[in-house]
Amino acid sequence: MNSSAEHARLLRLATRASVAVACILIVSKAVAWWLSGSVSLLAGLTDSMLDGAASFLNLLAVHYALRPADDDHRFGHGKAEALAGMAQALFIGVSAVLIAGQALERLQDPHPLGDATVGIVVMVLSLGLTVALLALQSKVIRITGSTAVRADSLHYRSDLLLNSSILLALILARFGWPQLDAYFGLGIALYILWSALQIARESTATLMDKELPGDVGEEMMALVTAVPGVLGAHDLRTRVSGSHWFVQVHLELPGDLPLTKAHALSDEAAAAIKRKFPQAEVLVHADPIA
Repeated sequence: MNSSAEHARLLRLATRASVAVACILIVSKAVAWWLSGSVSLLAGLTDSMLDGAASFLNLLAVHYALRPADDDHRFGHGKAEALAGMAQALFIGVSAVLIAGQALERLQDPHPLGDATVGIVVMVLSLGLTVALLALQSKVIRITGSTAVRADSLHYRSDLLLNSSILLALILARFGWPQLDAYFGLGIALYILWSALQIARESTATLMDKELPGDVGEEMMALVTAVPGVLGAHDLRTRVSGSHWFVQVHLELPGDLPLTKAHALSDEAAAAIKRKFPQAEVLVHADPIA
């Protein structure tokens, strides 16, 4: 299986798993919140509902991003992933505001929780599913570098903290500190809002064609200048679109070099980058040096 087909398979697997986990958590948290009345569980339910919507949007965006380049989109459709990331940031930000409002209302009008046992069981289940999903997403991100899956993973990492906090709040409520439930809900809301800002920042960087990290660029320059016959290189430009990297570089070649040889050296330089970074599409321009 070639790398592009493997990347597509992993991206589809990660997005489908994310939607499945979100659906399971929505149902289980809804039942637990109904029985307990916990504002922390309501926070978790609200977050999971928005996670489900964001994950479904992510699935659609990745499906679109995997479409090959066409006459209207010569660089492919990869930036659909960054657009999905921005939508996720909006969803998560809204959930943070809703949770904070519910927590403040509970602080002003406190009342005891119902049965917390079901909530505790549900949160243990949530933690297990979230850890398993994050392990899958980490593998997919490492192999594909997907912006959409990285954004999805970021808010599920915040969910890991959120679910742990909810579990702790429910345990404390059983031991006689139910008032802490609202404070936990408020703290969770602030952390979710911070996560939304992080997702928006990364998605904006992709949409604005931010360069790849400096060490990656330096390694690319070292690879092309190591090709025998290349005198030097300059004007390296990079950008990211979905799981693809687009790279442009100018090679410095002897001015009296035959065109066929210059073309061959350009191909060798592009191949050197692609061997190290198979997700890169490389465009090389040859500059004659007197």
